[in-house]
Parts: sequence; structure tokens; C-alpha cells
Amino acid sequence: MILLQKVARRADPVEDAAVIQEVRKKVGCHIDLRVDANRNWTYEQAIKFGFLVKDYNLQYIEEPVQHESDIIRYCEESGLPVALDETIDNCPENPLNMLVKYNHHQIVALVIKPTVIGGFEKAAMIAQWAHIQGKMAIISAAFESGLALSAYILFSCYLDLQNADTCKLMNNSPASSVAHGLGTYRWLEEDITTDPLGIGRNPSTGFIEASVADATHLLHKFQMNHNFIHRTFTGEKVLGYHLDLDSNDFSFSINVQEIGQRNNVRNSNDAGHIFCASFSNANYTLPLPMQSSTILFLHGFLGTNEEWVPIMHAISGSARCISVDLPGHGATKIKNCGDDKAALRSLLSIEIIADLLLKLIEHLTPDKVTLVGYSMGARIALYMALKFSDKIEGAVILSGSPGLEDAVARKIRRAKDDSKARSIVTHGLQLFLNTWYSGGLWKSLRSHPYFNHIVVRRSVHDDLQGLARVLSGLSPGRQPSLWEDLKHCKVPLMLVVGENDEKFIRVAQKMWHEIGHDRDDAVSKLHQMVVVPSCGHAVHLENPLPIIRLVRQFVTSLRSVKLQEKGNARDLLIYNQ
Repeated sequence: MILLQKVARRADPVEDAAVIQEVRKKVGCHIDLRVDANRNWTYEQAIKFGFLVKDYNLQYIEEPVQHESDIIRYCEESGLPVALDETIDNCPENPLNMLVKYNHHQIVALVIKPTVIGGFEKAAMIAQWAHIQGKMAIISAAFESGLALSAYILFSCYLDLQNADTCKLMNNSPASSVAHGLGTYRWLEEDITTDPLGIGRNPSTGFIEASVADATHLLHKFQMNHNFIHRTFTGEKVLGYHLDLDSNDFSFSINVQEIGQRNNVRNSNDAGHIFCASFSNANYTLPLPMQSSTILFLHGFLGTNEEWVPIMHAISGSARCISVDLPGHGATKIKNCGDDKAALRSLLSIEIIADLLLKLIEHLTPDKVTLVGYSMGARIALYMALKFSDKIEGAVILSGSPGLEDAVARKIRRAKDDSKARSIVTHGLQLFLNTWYSGGLWKSLRSHPYFNHIVVRRSVHDDLQGLARVLSGLSPGRQPSLWEDLKHCKVPLMLVVGENDEKFIRVAQKMWHEIGHDRDDAVSKLHQMVVVPSCGHAVHLENPLPIIRLVRQFVTSLRSVKLQEKGNARDLLIYNQ
């Protein structure tokens, strides 16, 4: 049986120690006692408490000190077993590198809140690390509903079974049962389920228990309790339309999809409906609301705007999300303006595509936009961020590159891409796809459960000539090298790569060095580089949840800077008046 006691809520640690001493006297030695300080003590206060309770057989003290840098020192000086909670709440996408520094024998448990750290996959990764190190992995609730807690119960059971297997494989003694922290449910007055979740005191044992069978039943037979629903939200439909735009010697009909807030459209003739309202009373006028962010998503070679829709849905509550079929792809059509034969022979360059997208942005919104690009789309996004900083708020570069610097490497790459382009036209798309996805770059993607479905979606392109022109014209061997431009980057960049994509990890690390992320200016402070776990090159397809979180985080940081700039400008205006 476990008893958890909150501490560090009194004026003096001596008072907390006296409470613990009294509790131990009351419950005896057969009850495991955990205490939680919630990072409320200074190092000196925590040491004082530890000295007074060292003989009272605590299972652990949770987050005893305010500063993470003091945790290991506290373990060694106090001699008390310690558990981490808030320390791992903000761990990075790949938490293992951070956890290594806490592999101290006195850190005996990790308290894991799945909704706080970013979901079950990340929680399972942290728990597995804890088990391998011989530490407890304790699942903790954060006032979730009965529906979520039912999933927590099953997840906790799964982790306990996994831990038993780990002990067997490592020839360790069987792991003792772990008491998870799911008791917050009893604090809820209402719930969204018609049948309450069975977490309560077992009259036979006196323990607070949860039933796997009851949790499974609730999940399978879930019924909404509409008496306690205050608001409901339905999934927003994706708006699809075509825009006709010209760039250089080409005319394009661009297939566009968008979803989300639309209070920053260019004019009332744009697709969809725009609702405007004004209010004035005497000499008082309400200020206009803060404009929502606009995010433009750019797919890679053989992709379409459809592959971004799930991510757009997840982000659309706080931003206007737009994706396009790039020329040669999907439902976007290339229509030649000048001489047909001359235009047919001409290649589509990254400059032409960037100019086209710039015109599209100007048509859709008067504001700056944030770009999210993958692979070929990432190279386009990077080019636009470096060349058109007056229209680009920031750019998320997924598995992207600034191109090739070496002249010989550029020549070889041009020849390879030209050969592949001819293969598309000569042998057809299906044979090309089979060859394309047999390459080493896609090793991780080939193990994805939806790999075959992803490849089928890549076979919908009708314009093989257009695909071939894009493959040749946007070859890294033809696009301008952007390495020198990176040194003068004026736009915040987030560089994202999959942990299994060794080639592009090296590229991203070099880019990270070139953009001067350590400079002391506003833009450099916003640069980020993230390695996403459990995926390779196609990071947004193989592991989309971290991408959703990263894009949200990046856009939020850009918006915070914009709000601060607006506030400073407003203060200056008031001062001048």
C-alpha cells in the first residue's frame, strides 16, 4: 500500500518533517510513503528536510529542489531516493539524450504524465528507459476525464507487463508491482461518460484500485453524458479551389486546399466568405483583433497537398493553413504562355516556382506567412525565406538542404536527375516509383505500416511531362547553392530531421552552424534544430505528432515576437503623442 504526502507547503521544512514523522508513526512500517515537494524548496531547505526524515524509510521524495542542476547533488548529499516529475515534463522530442544525465542510482522513479509530455509513444519510450535502468515508471494523471483515464489504466497495465519482460530478458529479479497515480479522478464532480469509471477503494483490501476490465468496457461501450457538455466542436471542412497565376513564360492553375482562421485574407473576391464588423461609440473605437498566422505547406517530389491535411486539421484551430499541389503534381496544371515548343523545352526552376508561390501569397494575404516544407518543398521554402524575407515570417525545414556547393557534385547530380526524369516519361510512373522507393533514403519509410498506401497515393499524377520537368529543373544540381546565404539569414528557421536520416542530420548540423544560431539577435534566438525520433527522411509521414507540436510551438514563438513588436510600437506611438 502506498501513501503520498505533499510537502513544502509550510513555512519551515521542520514542520513538514514533523508531519512525516507523525504519519509514519500512525501508519507503521508496512505502508510505503512517498512525498512530493513540487520543486518548492531551495537546495538548503530540501537538505534540511532530508536530514530530518532520513530514518523514516521514504520510498522516494519527488522533485525536492527548485533547480534541475541541483538534483544529482541532492541525491548524493541527502542519500534519499528521488523521483523526477516536472523535470521530464518539457523533455525534447527525443528524451533519451536528456535522461542519460539522470541515470543516478538514487533516482529511483520517473513520474510520467502522458498528456503533458506529448502522448503515449513518448511516455512509453521514457518508461522503457526507466525499466532498463531498474527504475520505476509511474503513470500519473493530470485531472483527465474518465475516458482518458480508462486509456491510462490500460497503458499502465501494458507498461507493467513490459517491465516484467524486461526483467526476464536482463535476468533481473521480478519487478514488484507499481502503484500508479490515477487518483485525480475522485476530485472531478462531473464526467463526460454516462457510466462512472471504477476507481475507488476496494472494501476487502482498503486499497484504491482500478479495473482493467472496467476500463476496457468503458472504452468499447463509451457513451457521452450530454448533461455536462457545455460546448461542442465539429471538424472543419477543407476548402478546395484553383487559382490561375502566371510566372515567367508559364501560366499555372494551382490546386489549393485550406482550413482554419481566415481573418487575414487579401480581399472580398478571394475564395470563401469573409465577415467584417465594426463598432464605434462616440469617440471610442474597438481595436482590430490580432491577425491569425498563415501557414503555407509545401510537399516533396511526388507528393500532393493531401498529405498535409491531417497536420493542417490539427493546427487549424489557431492558424490559417494552406497547402498547394506544386507544378507537375496532383491537380495543378501547367499552361504555357508563349511559344508552346519553346516552353515545353524549358525547365521549371526553383526561381520560377518561388516567384509563383510569392504571387500566390500576395493573392491570398497581405501579411507575412510561415512556410512548412518537406524535402523538395523544404528547399523551396528555404530559398523563399532567404530571398523574400519581407514576405516570410519563418520557415520549418523538414529534411531539407541548401543545395550543393561543389561544382563536380552539382554536375553529377544534374546528370542523375535528368536520367531519372527521362525514365518517368519513357517507362511510366509505376516503374519509376518502384525504383525510387527502393533507395536507401526510404529504408525507414518502407517499414512503415502504411508504406504501400503512401506509394499508391504517389501514383495519382497525370502530368508525367510536368513531373519530369520538375525533377530536372529543381534538381539540387541546378538550384543555386544557398550555403553562403544562410550566413545572412534574416528569417527564423526550424530545421527538422528524422533520427534515422543520417545524411540529412549531417546537412542540418552544418546548416545549424552556418545560420549563426548563437548570435545575440532576435532572429538567431528563434532558430531551432530538432531531431525527431522513430523516423527517417519522410518525417511528417512517419511520425506526424511531433511535427504538429513543433509547428505549433514555432508559430507561437513567432506570434509572441510579433505581439511584443506591436506592443513596443504602440508604446512608442503613445509616447510620441
